[in-house]
Amino acid sequence: MTFVKRYLIPRLISYFLVIWLGITVVFLIPRLTPNDPVMRAIDQMRARGSTLEPGTMDDIIEDLTEMYGLEGSWVEQYWAFWGRLFQGDFGVSFFQFPTRVNQLIATAAPWTLGLLLTTTAISWIFGNIIGGLAGYYTRKGWSRSLDAVAMVIRPLPYYIFAFALLLLFAYVVRWFPITGGASLGAIPSFSWDYIRDVLWHSVLPALSLSILGGAVNFQTMKLLVQNVNAESFVQYARMGGVTEDRIVSKYVIRNALLPQVTGLALSLGQIFSGALITEIVFSYPGLGTLLFRAIINGDYNLIMGITILSIVGITTAILVVDLTYPLLDPRVRYT
Repeated sequence: MTFVKRYLIPRLISYFLVIWLGITVVFLIPRLTPNDPVMRAIDQMRARGSTLEPGTMDDIIEDLTEMYGLEGSWVEQYWAFWGRLFQGDFGVSFFQFPTRVNQLIATAAPWTLGLLLTTTAISWIFGNIIGGLAGYYTRKGWSRSLDAVAMVIRPLPYYIFAFALLLLFAYVVRWFPITGGASLGAIPSFSWDYIRDVLWHSVLPALSLSILGGAVNFQTMKLLVQNVNAESFVQYARMGGVTEDRIVSKYVIRNALLPQVTGLALSLGQIFSGALITEIVFSYPGLGTLLFRAIINGDYNLIMGITILSIVGITTAILVVDLTYPLLDPRVRYT
């Protein structure tokens, strides 16, 4: 009962509060931008040569305002927005009208999830294992060499590193395709040819995210292991005759891994940093590219739909990590 009152309930309250605040901010920010999606649609119609009479234009503006959920004051829009949100309806896209936001997200989400989840798992697992060993055997030559490489790679911006890979492996040696998630004209299917084509196009985006993410995890884990290795219980284990392999796996890396579990959940936020930039560089058809186009075109509904899914996903991942912490760290259960 103490666990429920002191640990579970406060985290559930924080979980719902963060989601509510995040969604509210997402609702407000697009409306503070100077872009007016209704007038943009009217301007596009005029640019195509459409002639609109004054009365007809007023009717079109009224219909578009209602369709886009921009009718009434901000308070009225806010309540209507939550009403649609509880029904799972994000409305229609402004710049890909009349396609619904749900359909656009459903099309782009598998690309981003496949890329992001795979690269996050690879960079986290290998970065922590190699970083943990390098932190424990810090005087070895290979440990110093890997640390030097990580110090060079880690500060590089995502777009610089992605462009470097693109120039080297797509333009110079021509091993991989330049853009896209699959070959032009390829029909999606569960055949091996299509799967191989998708994997071939995803190598460079995945490589850029994995290497940069792995360098971050490597250096962080290396420092954590060095700090844990200096603790008194590790020194006592050595004096007690515990084998080096057991000290590394059971005492050092296991304790140093706890902060990295939290970092794993937070790394899902890469959709707004590394994944977004990487998808734009490689023209990868994921949520990052879709979000970038929505921002450029002032597509309120699409921005809110993608951002809300990200907020809920990241917050849920952090909640799951918080709830599993007592299983990983006994000290949490007795506080």
